[in-house]
Amino acid sequence: MRFSVARLAHNPLRIVAAVALCLVAMLAFLSPGLSIVRDLSDEALGAPGIPRVAWRLHRALAPRFEAWARERVASGSAATVSLHDVPTTEWPMFSAVFFLMATDQLEARWDGGDHSGGVRPMDYAAGAVAAARDLVLDPTHHTWVRTHWGDGYLHRENVFFRSLLIAALTSYQRLTHDGTALAMLRDQVDTLAGDLDGSKLGVLSDYPGECYPIDVVAGLGFMRHADAVLGSRHEAFFARAVRGFVGDMADPLGLVPYRVDVSSGREEQLSRGIGNSWVSVYATDLWPDLARDWYARYERSFWQDHGWAAGFREYPRGSREGEWLTEVDAGPVLDGFGTSASAFGIAAARRNGRFDQAYTLSAEMLAVSWPLPDGTLLGPRLLSHAAAAPYLGEAGLLYFLTVQPAERLPIVKGGHAAGLVYVALALYFGLAALLLWGSFRLAAVRAS
Repeated sequence: MRFSVARLAHNPLRIVAAVALCLVAMLAFLSPGLSIVRDLSDEALGAPGIPRVAWRLHRALAPRFEAWARERVASGSAATVSLHDVPTTEWPMFSAVFFLMATDQLEARWDGGDHSGGVRPMDYAAGAVAAARDLVLDPTHHTWVRTHWGDGYLHRENVFFRSLLIAALTSYQRLTHDGTALAMLRDQVDTLAGDLDGSKLGVLSDYPGECYPIDVVAGLGFMRHADAVLGSRHEAFFARAVRGFVGDMADPLGLVPYRVDVSSGREEQLSRGIGNSWVSVYATDLWPDLARDWYARYERSFWQDHGWAAGFREYPRGSREGEWLTEVDAGPVLDGFGTSASAFGIAAARRNGRFDQAYTLSAEMLAVSWPLPDGTLLGPRLLSHAAAAPYLGEAGLLYFLTVQPAERLPIVKGGHAAGLVYVALALYFGLAALLLWGSFRLAAVRAS
């Protein structure tokens, strides 16, 4: 085939369009596909350790997170959010907590001799860590819980918010050792432990009329971690606290109910995937034998493999809930699979030594994450709240991938790439090839 350089010179728009198509093909599709293929071969994706993708994501996310957190605090926008709008109230706080906990895990791994990231995390993320702390402590970001509980919101039920404060301040102290968070951290641990210990059934509400035992379990886990920082001991309390989740307080599957009536313990929502995944990350630190039983029950009633995908259901098999729906906590439910349940399930599986499941879930996550050359994971970014919490998805996945197995648990390796992974790769490489062909066609002007 012969081409006319003269004719090309007289068609600059065709050349510009051809170059643009080529760049889109390379940056938006070919590069992500190659990145995913490389990460799928990473041993740490299905074994203890930190996967390469987590080190890269943290390095790319830190400066963006810092800029966003500082701008959000300075704007004061959190003071005017809708009281019951979960994405604009809870998600910014969750973003900061996930980022702090992930940085904590990475820094600990670096101190333990794993220098896969090339640079100590706190050498480049110290500003982002400070910005995350500032957002967590910012009074305007407390507006919604203050409205719910009044000025005593830090010492009156409010389990979800107070437990996130404990998680954030624990990681902040471990990362900085500056002591500025210790007084508030100790106050929150001691008062929340006292409130739960003195409660009728061992559970308290997140919001007036809304009691989620899953958040109580996570809060207990966060307090357990805080004890190591504070040098305090609440072992007797943790042993008593199990009363809130066993016997009559368990659901018919023997699992932690999603929501109960705080005064009677009556189940208002039975066990759900997102709740079980969240509980499974922290229960091993509190009651190891019970945690193993819970995870086995969770797997038995919620894990499914349909060939095209494998993961945790949002609702147990046989439930009358729909197989295709969307919900603010669950995210999209597709063929029964819970998007959030399976994402949080990466951390749950890793914590419980089930790296066969962790690999399968992580491979699917990577396949749909759409990693761009600048380090952005476009898939999670699109599922986050663009205005209030644009980095929630990336910060969450970063934390999930850094979770390490509990001590003395057997490690189960294996796992597989489900059909979804191959379909995604076919799309990345297929669209790249199609766009490159289109670019060639635009530029290829036949000589007359």
